[in-house]
Amino acid sequence: MDAERLDLSRPPEFASPAEREAAIAFFNAAYRAEESGLRQAHEVADEVGARDPDLGECLRLYGDEEGWHRSLLAEFLAWLGGDVRPMGPVTRTFYGLYGRAERVESIVLVNLMFETMGSTTYRMALRRARHPAVRQMLAILTRDESFHVPLNVHFLRDAVAHAPGARPRLRALYHATFVALVASTVASRRRAGAFDGIPTSELARAYATELARLFLEEHALGLAPSRALLVAMRLDRRELLRMPSPVSLEAAEQAADRRNDVHEYGVRGRE
Repeated sequence: MDAERLDLSRPPEFASPAEREAAIAFFNAAYRAEESGLRQAHEVADEVGARDPDLGECLRLYGDEEGWHRSLLAEFLAWLGGDVRPMGPVTRTFYGLYGRAERVESIVLVNLMFETMGSTTYRMALRRARHPAVRQMLAILTRDESFHVPLNVHFLRDAVAHAPGARPRLRALYHATFVALVASTVASRRRAGAFDGIPTSELARAYATELARLFLEEHALGLAPSRALLVAMRLDRRELLRMPSPVSLEAAEQAADRRNDVHEYGVRGRE
């Protein structure tokens, strides 16, 4: 974190005022996600740290990284000519419900799904971005959020191990949040679509794919998507399993390596 600075020497470039407003909305949503992640990670760190100081410290450092992202985004929003704005109704509802969660395993599961949604959106936006500063900001978020996905699966394994009776409740929470996040693409396109250029159908499909992949091979958690959910989202389980796991140790190591370039389906080394 100390070694990375945003290069904002070139002024932002927009094709229209609508694109500029959409960019401000896009990065405001990112700011709120980091703000929420910071708060929840530090709250969970205190509880987990009481029984496992090392894991608690890991959660605290994870929250610190979210806080660093938040400070970068505040700087970046000012460069765009915007500022941190009040949340829209959809975002406010999501984070309001999330903020009411009290059980560690519920907090970690929802945070994991938000991180998956964020890393997917940033990666897709990065493929379309042209301005160097926008690409740098998106690359930082994509790399770190891609690392946070397997990291949160590790946190979730630990939380479920200490709450073995939580699986049925978590399964219901996973399916409900899955559907809500896919549906949220409609509202996000109205606010940010003019900036990132991602069609609603493409983003919804990407969310469904990545959220479905999370637990396909995490049999101990018992959170694999139901057959009905896969059918409703037009997803083929066998096809999903052929894709590299987003939550493996290898995926975490690749995402954490700052020498790597962000790629469409994850992170790859420099050629």
